Amino acid sequence: MSDRKPKILVFSTENVSDPGIDLAGRNKMHYSPSVYVITLPCSSGIRPSWIVHAIENGFDGVFIAADGSDCAYISDCTTRTGKIVADAQDMMRERSLEPARLKMAAICSVCAEPFEKYMDSFSRQLLKFDASPTPDTE
Repeated sequence: MSDRKPKILVFSTENVSDPGIDLAGRNKMHYSPSVYVITLPCSSGIRPSWIVHAIENGFDGVFIAADGSDCAYISDCTTRTGKIVADAQDMMRERSLEPARLKMAAICSVCAEPFEKYMDSFSRQLLKFDASPTPDTE
């Protein structure tokens, strides 16, 4: 396959998924250096427009490392984050962007190995798509 590394934006949560992602780095687990992490308090605070903006502006994919049932802020975090994903995928379809460029999974504070595996499989999936749509390629 290609030597190209898909550019992935990860929305991570400071109390739940961030420690797991940090643990992957501390343990020198391998995932692409083209994975960029933005930390937020809660995954339900992500806006669908942020996801679409990222993909329209050079990211090949967006991964939401969700709080899931471990959210310290709201009890229905999983439901709210799921709606954000559905709304973002609807917006992506409206713009002829592949909805599979967006993934979500619960990543816990000790989930270094699952995070590494998610990044590897998502990267391989993204390579199957054409290069991400950017203003320069339209």
